[in-house]
Amino acid sequence: MELRADPVVATVKMSEIKGIDGEPSDYESLPPHASLTIHMTAGAVAGILEHTVMYPVDSVKTRMQSLHPDPKAQYSSVYEALRRIIQTEGLLRPLRGLNITMLGAGPAHALYFACYEQVKRTLSEVIQNGGNSHIANGLAGCVATVLHDAVMNPAEVVKQRLQMYNSPYRNLLDCVRTIQRTEGLAAFYRSYSTQLTMNIPFQAVHFMTYELMQERLNPHRRYHPGSHILSGAAAGAVSAAITTPLDVCKTLLNTQENVALSSMHFSGHLTGMANAFRTVYRFGGMAAFFKGIQARVIYQMPSTAIAWSVYEFFKYFLTKQQMEREAGTAGPV
Repeated sequence: MELRADPVVATVKMSEIKGIDGEPSDYESLPPHASLTIHMTAGAVAGILEHTVMYPVDSVKTRMQSLHPDPKAQYSSVYEALRRIIQTEGLLRPLRGLNITMLGAGPAHALYFACYEQVKRTLSEVIQNGGNSHIANGLAGCVATVLHDAVMNPAEVVKQRLQMYNSPYRNLLDCVRTIQRTEGLAAFYRSYSTQLTMNIPFQAVHFMTYELMQERLNPHRRYHPGSHILSGAAAGAVSAAITTPLDVCKTLLNTQENVALSSMHFSGHLTGMANAFRTVYRFGGMAAFFKGIQARVIYQMPSTAIAWSVYEFFKYFLTKQQMEREAGTAGPV
């Protein structure tokens, strides 16, 4: 069967492909055919593309969340920020830190999607006798997040310090070495608790919204790129907006803004989610918790849409190949 870009043809169900026993195999209930390797490979590719395609907007978001930005780094919109950064700092400046992000995103998302699929399936069997369960989807997203963030958190710390205006680090290695020498290895996980506090509700809302949208747009669970893109974009927008206050606190913990902290006569390094919340509130009130929300939503909508559409495509493509190989090995029935 040829997979083409035609949207009508692209909705071909995996159930039209015969398994070893000659019985149809439904796309969304594939295991035993969809192996752990398939989920990890699809997840790794999806994660890398998700973070790279919209990376310049992520750089803008980090700067817009600064509590005490340099006058030269105060922006009124994402477009204005990108234009000024490119004009004053160079064409490649919005991509600074992309290398560490790619190194972290591959393994982090491989674990993330593989864990999500396995836990979702196990919990759905218990809660809904194998049917779709929003509770199972949400819990699976939470468990997957713990693994994802354990891998991604050090990369986030380095990435955000490289993204800041007038970053003192020459390159990736200089940043890693300086943090390790001056703040210790614990600095790479200083925001881990805040990251989890943010990402667990983010991913719970994200997965539940995605699966709910799929029920409405793609009830038969076919491979349908349009529904995956729309569901992913909606899931990204809703979850990003809801968790922006926690993201602002995470950025503060990761960047340890010296100007902002010193202006409040804060000595040493800021640690802990409670301290971050107090500092953000004291600096700008409730409005400070929503700094960069526009950039965050603009970043997450296409990023999540890309992640889900790429993941679903690779899951479909790799599973189709595996099933055809198995059918060929088994020979005609």
